[in-house]
Amino acid sequence: MARHIFITGGVVSSLGKGLMAASLAALLQARGFRVRIRKFDPYLNVDPGTMSPYQHGEVYVTDDGAETDLDLGHYERFTGVSAHQSDNITSGRIYRDIIAKERRGDYLGATVQVIPHVTDAIKDFAQTDTDDLDFVLCEIGGTIGDIEGLPFLEALRQLRNELGRENTCFVHVTLVPYIAAAGELKTKPTQHSVREMTGLGIQPDILLCRCEHELPESERAKIALFCNVRREAVIPALDAPSIYSVPLQYHKEGLDAAVLHHFGLASPAPDLTRWNTITERFGNPEGEVTIGVVGKYVGLPDAYKSLNEALVHGGIANRVKVKIRWIDAEIFEKEDSEIAAALEPMHGILVPGGFGERGTEGKIASVRFARERKVPYFGICLGMQMACIEAARAAGVEKASSTEFGATEEPVVGIITEWMSKDGLQKRAEGGDLGGTMRLGAYPAVLSGNSQASTIYGGATEISERHRHRYEVNAAYREQLESNGLIFSGMSPDGLLPEIVERPDHPFFVGVQFHPEYKSRPFDPHPLFSGFIAAALRHSRLV
Repeated sequence: MARHIFITGGVVSSLGKGLMAASLAALLQARGFRVRIRKFDPYLNVDPGTMSPYQHGEVYVTDDGAETDLDLGHYERFTGVSAHQSDNITSGRIYRDIIAKERRGDYLGATVQVIPHVTDAIKDFAQTDTDDLDFVLCEIGGTIGDIEGLPFLEALRQLRNELGRENTCFVHVTLVPYIAAAGELKTKPTQHSVREMTGLGIQPDILLCRCEHELPESERAKIALFCNVRREAVIPALDAPSIYSVPLQYHKEGLDAAVLHHFGLASPAPDLTRWNTITERFGNPEGEVTIGVVGKYVGLPDAYKSLNEALVHGGIANRVKVKIRWIDAEIFEKEDSEIAAALEPMHGILVPGGFGERGTEGKIASVRFARERKVPYFGICLGMQMACIEAARAAGVEKASSTEFGATEEPVVGIITEWMSKDGLQKRAEGGDLGGTMRLGAYPAVLSGNSQASTIYGGATEISERHRHRYEVNAAYREQLESNGLIFSGMSPDGLLPEIVERPDHPFFVGVQFHPEYKSRPFDPHPLFSGFIAAALRHSRLV
């Protein structure tokens, strides 16, 4: 039977529970254990697919087409274990499913209540598909004291009673703030947070204490005394130079050892070669490149979390530091002089995915600058569509646009209402629901044998990448686009949907309809990002 580790947060949000869960899983994996990480989100949305990036950060997409919390990206990047639909649950999805059962009469007339119906659904989710695992790590979103999180905590309290303390472990991530005026770290917020948990019937087994200064032994002992845990189970967690040094830091402080002690397990010392190599490469770059990301949500880096990390991975692969300049596409819609001033210092230009018309003309202007100035260009999803619209306009289709932005005479990009998936023909109504209705998850693409794309993928003729979009480049414009030098080097297996475009006469000009950033790992950088950063490095030596 798999052992369960439940990860909660207290005092304030944004303490890094997701990163902690990913790091602990990586450490257990390095000791030879089989792990899986799951995320419980207490909000009432069915999934984050319709939420604004400014509210929730990026939407992370799994191979099987789930729109999930961005923490699942951390889980995959740190463990290399692909997440599934069953690894992220929300209150909205639980209540939707329960109400559907009630309407069908599945409860045989019983009164449907939070206990036992909601809590049973949460427990079932935690234990689904865990037979072949050693550890299941379950992160509970939000902070202790949030009213919407109470059903989840109650479910986990019940699960501890059912599975036994020997098979469950509660790790509580908390804050030990530094009060500059007093020159002291304060443990009282941690004590109050643990007291609130115990009031709900849950005694934490391990405390991970986020702090800005070293946690003295006296304060560690004090926390252990007042929070009823072993002193060795109070783990200091200071800020790290990069997220990829966090597993090494937590191992040094004894987090994985504390977890194994709780379960009464012995194991060989972890093989941390992978993480030592990553931190050495990250901390000792042999050069530097600057990448301009021209986007719509640049005010919140978490909106492009996987993209940011994939660029870092590309830097690790090339042993260079990647400096990212987040550029608001709207500034390019005012004066042309702004374009040159912002983009000339860049060694590479990337236009990421996004939705809506705002900023699109600025993105098209960025594409034109990269094409004319021979600056390495990488377009992802909407970034590929903008490259196609720019090419069409350059080829004389002056009114080229996308139906996403309104009615147009020249729909170079249009809504996709039918496509083939592994489950057969998929159909969507143009005016249907927004949530969960896009082309989501992993789909194959066939590459042209003599293309730059095929070379980047190591000579592969077919690839599989994750998608999240409802608009596609119109293949009817293929001849006009290719007359302008933009060739279609990747297509869906049925030959109907463009997946990759490129310019053979350009140092690096690639647009992809999918999101390669979702599959990049620090120990296995995605080839498109490695190739893009390599091209940016070459360009940096020319300017």
